[in-house]
Amino acid sequence: MKLDQTMSAVVTGGASGLGLASAKRLVEKGVKVVIADISEERAAAALDALGPNATFVQADVTDTDQMTRVFDAAVAMGPLRALVHCAGLGGAVRVVEKDGSPGSLEAYERVVRINLIGTFNVLRLGAARMATNEPVDGERGACVLTASVAAYEGQIGQIPYASAKAGIVGMTIVAARDLAQRMIRVCTIAPGLFDTPLLARLPDNVKASLGAMVPHPARLGAPDEYASTALHILENPMLNGETIRLDGAIRMAPR
Repeated sequence: MKLDQTMSAVVTGGASGLGLASAKRLVEKGVKVVIADISEERAAAALDALGPNATFVQADVTDTDQMTRVFDAAVAMGPLRALVHCAGLGGAVRVVEKDGSPGSLEAYERVVRINLIGTFNVLRLGAARMATNEPVDGERGACVLTASVAAYEGQIGQIPYASAKAGIVGMTIVAARDLAQRMIRVCTIAPGLFDTPLLARLPDNVKASLGAMVPHPARLGAPDEYASTALHILENPMLNGETIRLDGAIRMAPR
């Protein structure tokens, strides 16, 4: 799919980290971008960096009405042909906590709801809009979802996050097959350790230690490396139904 000024895109979690890097890449291609995020403060800074081709709609990815407003804003700027879904969050839960109590079901449900159910909500609403597009070069649109290497090697305490991200990996091929008849592609990126706001709160020596766990390159991933992968997926019509590990060959240890 050729990315240009004739179309619009939605980037969730677009006010920072992987989402903001993806939004920047799309804007550089001339695409009109709606960033969806829960943080108005981060979004204001993001819009300064993105320029006039970007707009912000505050939204919780699990809220249908709020996400509908996001997609309405995108379609008002041009046919929605690209979706990059980066919104999500972590949360530590053990099956049995150190004090012997069972892990929190409420905390588990919250993380799974935002990461997994939020992904399906964004995908279904975005794909329904794409399905109304006129095909261009045999495509109506493409969607990039975000999983994690935790889907494969979740660490102790990551059980809700790993469960949700594994669900996204499982969703990918099914969604791609489902939407093939509508000429819409779906792929997922499973990042390893990336230098995002989630890690920004850590001391530099801790971040360096985390980066040293990566076989090669022995560093944290840069958000733009995620963004370049997302754009390649959008632009390469043979990428469909695949989850791509973007992790420097890391395989996470139990803790």
